[in-house]
Amino acid sequence: MPAPYSIVALVGSLRKESFTLKIANALAKLAPASLRIDVTMLNGLSFFNQDLEANPPADWLALRDKLKASNGVLVLTPEYNRSIPGVLKNAIDVASRPYGHSSFLGKPVGIISNSPSPLGGVAAAKHLQNIMPGISGPIMGQPEIYLNHVSDAFGDNGELVKDSLKAVLQQYLEAFAVFVAKQNG
Repeated sequence: MPAPYSIVALVGSLRKESFTLKIANALAKLAPASLRIDVTMLNGLSFFNQDLEANPPADWLALRDKLKASNGVLVLTPEYNRSIPGVLKNAIDVASRPYGHSSFLGKPVGIISNSPSPLGGVAAAKHLQNIMPGISGPIMGQPEIYLNHVSDAFGDNGELVKDSLKAVLQQYLEAFAVFVAKQNG
């Protein structure tokens, strides 16, 4: 069997007990053998400022290098005020620069939104679908995944306990694995 594809899972929440982080950790555990998922928190990533581009901070370079070395990216986001959190937008801005040298270029992208509400972060996912096309590789269109009512999906230790969510995540990962393999052909 060939080496697994390296996937960076960008976690768009800073909260230690965030549902987004719990979902990313569940994805890493549920991943098929063809994918190795690196759950990547954005804590400590300095704010994008184009004035710093001539001598970028080390944290910017580390994120850019991690993405460039990957075979694909999963972007996981909660919905804040009907959009993505500022920390995730900042990471996208950092990684997509300098102009014409986006670290996302050529990388197949999957978008996963979540919310404890019934809407599942649809607005946040749609914003990502508007932001990413000019700076990334192909974005997986089907299946789309908007995870709602996630507040009861995890046990006290952060483990996924909701079987219906587990089945959805496994189905998504299987489709993403095929999508990544096709793009890395």
